[in-house]
Amino acid sequence: MTDTPPLDPTPPVRRRVFGRGTYGESLRIDEILRKESVGGTLLLIAAVAALVWANSPAFGAYYAVRDFTFGFEPWHLELSVGHWASDGLLAIFFFIVGLELKREFIAGDLRDPKTAVVPVLAAVGGVIVPAGIYALINASNPETLRGWAIPTATDIAFAVAVLAIIGSKLPAALRIFLLTLAVVDDFIAIAIIAVAFTSDIDLVALGLAVIPIALFGFLVQRYRRFFGGRVWTGWVILVPIAFAAWALVHASGVHATIAGVALAFTVPVVRSAASGGPDAGPGLAEVFEHRIRPLSSGVAVPIFAFFAAGVTVVGDELGAALTDTVTIGVVVGLVMGKVIGIAGTTWLVTTLTRASLDAAVKWIDLIGISLLAGIGFTVSLLVAGLTFGEGSPHDDHAKVGILLASLIAAGLASAVLAPRNRHYARIAAEEAEDADADGVPDVYQRDRDA
Repeated sequence: MTDTPPLDPTPPVRRRVFGRGTYGESLRIDEILRKESVGGTLLLIAAVAALVWANSPAFGAYYAVRDFTFGFEPWHLELSVGHWASDGLLAIFFFIVGLELKREFIAGDLRDPKTAVVPVLAAVGGVIVPAGIYALINASNPETLRGWAIPTATDIAFAVAVLAIIGSKLPAALRIFLLTLAVVDDFIAIAIIAVAFTSDIDLVALGLAVIPIALFGFLVQRYRRFFGGRVWTGWVILVPIAFAAWALVHASGVHATIAGVALAFTVPVVRSAASGGPDAGPGLAEVFEHRIRPLSSGVAVPIFAFFAAGVTVVGDELGAALTDTVTIGVVVGLVMGKVIGIAGTTWLVTTLTRASLDAAVKWIDLIGISLLAGIGFTVSLLVAGLTFGEGSPHDDHAKVGILLASLIAAGLASAVLAPRNRHYARIAAEEAEDADADGVPDVYQRDRDA
């Protein structure tokens, strides 16, 4: 009789979700969060200033400035100040989004598909469920149903600013998760803008836009050969090329912010072998991101918010807004839809793949992060204006819904995450003492060696 081999009593190791990742990535995320928290503060100040001015006796001056038109008609660039902010300045913001997205999936912790699948699918769930909730609430009205895309995006700067205040000690994996969610669903929103809000396309202008984009890509791929290590010298040449690409994309009928993403995707993330390889320092994408992010979060986004968030809510206007299904759909979609979509998708993925949360992370943490993702400001305001038209009643009501939902989401997230932050602060204090002479906490080394 053949002997039966004994069964291996050791259970299979379940894949961990929301592990620590690498220490270097944790430091990089901390730097991004610090910069975005400042930008989020400026964003909030700009939005409040716009609301105060739009509801003051001098409200007419606010709308006069926002609607003042200037530019070059032959290039289809005779735009209002508000449109210059949404079409032009937000292209800088989306350039940063493109850089961050490319870097995460090429050189970041998300280059491993097993690591990337959870935040990417969670972001998809966080887009589909809010859109579905809005559509259900507005199903009987084809006019308002067009706003289904408004509650799909998370505002990076605003959410990170709140996170910096209430969750600075949360595990790096959760902060990376929020950042990835925001970047991915902003990218999905970009795709929605490109498809849903593009009707008549000028194929000639769009084809011509490929030329400056390709030239931009050619130069940045050989940046050190042409410009050496002088970053700003290169930008003297690259900025006019980028502007030409943006103008041609705008003239084509595709929303001009798409040009920012297309340009970002041409920037190399890691150094080539001729430049010393990955070990020779940060790639050009990281250098550009470091230099341009302050311009995006400190100037471009706050100015856009100032001209997009102004809405009159005094008198009967507020009552009309609160009873409009547009407002209700946006609020419920952002506050409830994001939690159901993100946390629910994460639970579903971990269940189907037999994965488990890292021991350092609890489901209540994930719910808090999902609530924080309900802060949908910059891109939501952009989509609202594209959907209903700047200054229309439904656009104003959508803005009220976005502002209200963002405040509710921030408040609920604070209530959930503030106690958890105190818990993790105690753990962080213990880990700070557990470090070798290299300055890297031993917990990262143990995770790496495991």
